[in-house]
Amino acid sequence: MKIGIIGAGNVGTGLTKHLVGKGHSVMLSFSLDMEKLRATASGLGAQVGSVADAVQFADVVVLATPWTAAADALAQVGTPPGRKVLWDCTNALKPDMSGLLVGTTTSGAEEIAKLAPWATVVKAIPPFAELLHSPEVKVGGERVAVFVCGDDANARTVVAQLVGDIGAEPIDAGPLTLARYTEPAAMLLVQLAYTCGFGARIGFSLLRDTAGNVPGGAHS
Repeated sequence: MKIGIIGAGNVGTGLTKHLVGKGHSVMLSFSLDMEKLRATASGLGAQVGSVADAVQFADVVVLATPWTAAADALAQVGTPPGRKVLWDCTNALKPDMSGLLVGTTTSGAEEIAKLAPWATVVKAIPPFAELLHSPEVKVGGERVAVFVCGDDANARTVVAQLVGDIGAEPIDAGPLTLARYTEPAAMLLVQLAYTCGFGARIGFSLLRDTAGNVPGGAHS
């Protein structure tokens, strides 16, 4: 697939490394230092362009900016040719990481959908960048679970494939409104990692009885 990534920080470049390694074509965008980005992208085997370029290029758009930069980044999209799947990797963290800026009656993903009416939004918060920049996205030899939420089942399947391609375990978590719960779960990981001393090489694993009747494509 052609993947256009908006956000060239630790998460965006970590995703790029794994996606290129799986044979995807990646274009990175949205950086204050384009020369540095070109050098980074060259080392990863990726292309570089503007946000509008990346969206035009992509089969799937990945939003990997900090929450506070998401609106500015999406304002640079312009008018894409037709509807696009948008994999939303953001989380609406307060600047001091003490809590979430959005929640309870909405989610960051739902707010992103309002900012990107051209997109079919799928929420799937990836593992910490420390894991993304490791050879394998595993903790204790096990893949890290990533919850995949979206209102379009086909779009969820596409993003679930990409989550698997980065080395994580995609969990089909249903409609986009369930991001109201997956985003606070990711906030819990942030608190455990950076406040409670667990460090960033942590993640979730979903345990289930595989003999049971578990609905959802990525569950089975």
